[in-house]
Amino acid sequence: MQTQHYPATDNFLEALLKSQKSRLGAIFSDPSTYRLQVIFSRIDRDGQQLPHFTDYYYGVSPNTYFYPASTVKLPAAALALEKLNDLQIPGLDRDTPFFTAPLTGINTGVRHDRSAASGLPSVAHYIKKIFLISDNDAYNRLYEFIGQEPFNRRLWEMGYTAAQIRHRVGLPLYEADNRRTNAVCFREGNNILYQQPAAHSHLEFSPREDFAGKAWYNHLNHLEHQPMNFSHRNKLPLSSLHNILRSIIFPEAVTNRQRFRLTGEDYRFLYRCMSQHPDESTDPAYDKEQYYQAYTRFLLFGGDRNSRIPAHIRIFNKPGWAYGFLTDTAYIADFVNKTEFLLSASIFVNTTGILGDDQPAFEKTGKPFLRTLGEVIYESEVRRQKNIVPDLSRFELNDKKTTDQ
Repeated sequence: MQTQHYPATDNFLEALLKSQKSRLGAIFSDPSTYRLQVIFSRIDRDGQQLPHFTDYYYGVSPNTYFYPASTVKLPAAALALEKLNDLQIPGLDRDTPFFTAPLTGINTGVRHDRSAASGLPSVAHYIKKIFLISDNDAYNRLYEFIGQEPFNRRLWEMGYTAAQIRHRVGLPLYEADNRRTNAVCFREGNNILYQQPAAHSHLEFSPREDFAGKAWYNHLNHLEHQPMNFSHRNKLPLSSLHNILRSIIFPEAVTNRQRFRLTGEDYRFLYRCMSQHPDESTDPAYDKEQYYQAYTRFLLFGGDRNSRIPAHIRIFNKPGWAYGFLTDTAYIADFVNKTEFLLSASIFVNTTGILGDDQPAFEKTGKPFLRTLGEVIYESEVRRQKNIVPDLSRFELNDKKTTDQ
């Protein structure tokens, strides 16, 4: 049984944010300069515990571009698991050792993963690294496994027709290079379960005119004195990102078209990975000074090194940050106060006009704003009376025995 989405019938979100204008500071006072976009989904359960959503939007427009950065890793994780299911090969699963051949002039191969207890790469281990620390190479290997053309065609098939996933992240490659993807192989010992040859995408993308900034640093750290052209870079509108998250967290509440072809165990694995903190993981294990508890938790905790997230609050999210754009999409659950909601936001915090030197603005302006925005929504939802108390038990996955599975 599928639930309904109720469009917002009032200006609740705008009124709530305006009532907290002093707390929200400069970004909310000048939303156009900061390209502020917010989507909030209120969740009400019915007698069968099915979720019903009321969606509220602030500043969301198809004409407002933001660079999605690492948020594209969210659909990549789901599509990699989906592809494994679609292959229907006995013995092939997310834990099967997964090897990548080098692609001359474009990318190295992968035969080992020193961060894995087994020493071997796998789809599961890449997904863990994507959510724990937003690892770029982990995403790139899934991008290569999925393939540029299948990645986009599947998102378009699901209704996300404005999405354009065009490149790897963190690598200075030309557009043509990102159309090419490495050969991959899944192998148990000497037994090859699946081989995929190198591929070349001929997919045609609709033309765009997306620019930001006044100047930018190229991959040689030279300053280019012109606006940065994002027209050939990844695009994932905030509404698409928000709905992708919704379809992962509540697959029972979306149409068959919007649902990934995943199993119940796939979803449980994703929930563990999405909500786990770096200090809870032993495989991979990370330095707690470099990768602190709130490292990837921007909404509600601001990615603050000193934040301590209470055990009764879990955040299932994927942030992204690059070129002055800061984005987070999250499902937030409070098991004590029986509170849940979906919240996505994107901002452009670069005020100097020079892209590539954005970390100070992220820390001083961007992350504190997202923290406050999360607090405003959270406080409002905790106070709200609900006709049916939600059963959140399927999201209580912080048991040490399950987090590294």
